[in-house]
Amino acid sequence: MKPETTKYKKGASVPDGQTEFQFSTPDEWRAGHPQATPILAPMLSGGPAPRILIVDDDPNLLVLLADQLRADGYEIATARDGDEALRRLRTSWPDLLIIDMMMPRMDGLSLAREIKAQADLPIIVLSAIDAGDSKADLLEEVAEDYVTKPYHYPELRARINRVMRRLGDKVPRQSLVLGPSLTLDLHRREATVRGDTVQLTPTESRLLYALAANLGQTVSTDTLLARGWAETEDADPSYVWVTMRRLRQKIEVDPNRPTHLQTVRGVGYRLVPAKPDG
Repeated sequence: MKPETTKYKKGASVPDGQTEFQFSTPDEWRAGHPQATPILAPMLSGGPAPRILIVDDDPNLLVLLADQLRADGYEIATARDGDEALRRLRTSWPDLLIIDMMMPRMDGLSLAREIKAQADLPIIVLSAIDAGDSKADLLEEVAEDYVTKPYHYPELRARINRVMRRLGDKVPRQSLVLGPSLTLDLHRREATVRGDTVQLTPTESRLLYALAANLGQTVSTDTLLARGWAETEDADPSYVWVTMRRLRQKIEVDPNRPTHLQTVRGVGYRLVPAKPDG
């Protein structure tokens, strides 16, 4: 069997001295992988398939990658440039985006910045740029992960799964109503408190993702620390305490007597709906 590295390069001609990359069509890829089954089926049972938006100006790569991801159980949408991606986002929010950096008109970095300004959606960069500094800058500012072209599909698939597990893929896409005074829209990084819209920071949203994915259950401080500051080597549990205090000031009617964001002393925190009247 051929290796699963997706060796593809734009353009038909290859200058002397450069490596020629081979391209497999979706039908060829399926034919070469008859044993391939949706590895995400256990995760998806009982719930909707995770939605991924792929943004790349190369139509052939869009077809190939979309076909590979659909074979693994994902719901896929594609966009050929930043403008088309933003139009799609106005009508439907994906669970994760895969974005190329080198695109005409609006490059991937500009697109990622605009997306992050609207919602805390996880982004994986898929780019031919392999410079260490560029990767570090993107991971620091806008990306949850970075994969270099030509990509190795099993590696990309594993990174997608890791990002979605870390950021809370079980959170409902629609608004989460916790009571008459509080509604959360975590994809848009917003809370509605007594009719007023409150903006949430990316870190606040990540912690609420983890809590909402385990609604009513206690989530340990260590788990919240990993969700909120996974890339920070010197992260301290006090970070969680400070962020929770700030969240209570934003989403609780009375921060000193929290209804929804409760402390489980010595263990962690839990997010609970309001108790019904009576």
